[in-house]
Amino acid sequence: MRADLETERLSALIAGFPGKRILVVGDLMLDVFVWGRVSRISPEAPVPVVDVTSESSYPGGAANVARNLRGFQAGAAIMGLTGNDPPARQLLYLLGLARIDTSGVQQSSDLPTTLKTRIIARNQQVVRVDRERKSTLTSTQMKAALDHLERQVEELDGIVVADYGKGFVTQPLADALCAFARAHGKILTVDPHPHTSIAWRGVTAIKPNRAEAFLAAGLPPAEPVFPVLADRSLLEAGRRLLEIWRTQCLLITLGEHGMLLLEEGAAPYHTPARAKDVFDVSGAGDTAIAVFTLGLAAGGTPVEAAELANLASSIVVGKLGTATLSAGELEAALSAD
Repeated sequence: MRADLETERLSALIAGFPGKRILVVGDLMLDVFVWGRVSRISPEAPVPVVDVTSESSYPGGAANVARNLRGFQAGAAIMGLTGNDPPARQLLYLLGLARIDTSGVQQSSDLPTTLKTRIIARNQQVVRVDRERKSTLTSTQMKAALDHLERQVEELDGIVVADYGKGFVTQPLADALCAFARAHGKILTVDPHPHTSIAWRGVTAIKPNRAEAFLAAGLPPAEPVFPVLADRSLLEAGRRLLEIWRTQCLLITLGEHGMLLLEEGAAPYHTPARAKDVFDVSGAGDTAIAVFTLGLAAGGTPVEAAELANLASSIVVGKLGTATLSAGELEAALSAD
């Protein structure tokens, strides 16, 4: 962590998280984890046989971003679309259990809820099974989403867009979100999907990972160079994205190498990863965008928010499943760091 960043200041920002209300907009899904043991190889094919010991379900996709926010404050809300099926009922039950506002969730009988099932054995993911069908919003659904946003926007401190490429986030919705944020002076952060052509203009921050950054910048992927601030290919990708997206800042997540923050008119800033053990990276990006947005909403600078997001992500990758963390865990890690 940079020498001039004081622990007391970052701690004060965390203390400000509970009073912030953040709306998460994006693709909703249910994550199911099947836990088991492997003791033999199948005689039918060279694959492990998993003896199931337990099963658990968690809100996934944009719902996991809301779940991460809920670990720090009471004002987490979600806007998205589900089917009208058992996975949707389970998802809405879990969100209700977490006291996340689901008044912005629409349901469609014509659409299955996205369901991702991960089979875990010996703390390793054996396979993932996806059940989904991409579908864009109808004109009626779009109007309902914008009406909900109109009703909510004055109470919000920030909006997070979590685009998983399942169809909820479209260019018209993106344009409307940007217009709302500008008109009402709200923080708007985006976790983009690499295989959509949605243009973002004038948002507060966008958080791609390294591969997504090269793809969005129209550059071929390049091998990492160390130290990170000497990685000219990565810096060029970031420079291009600042121009293309016209965002105030760009936070590029680099996995085990931490995060790179780029701001117009400021020197690039690298914060190295602090994870001691990595068991599961599922949902680490959701944690990053949630805590980064809360850091900004609490009055932090982009550098301060990036440090908190990086520290939070370093904690959740040491847990199994789409994990979250609490303010107490983040405070403890901050003190230890």
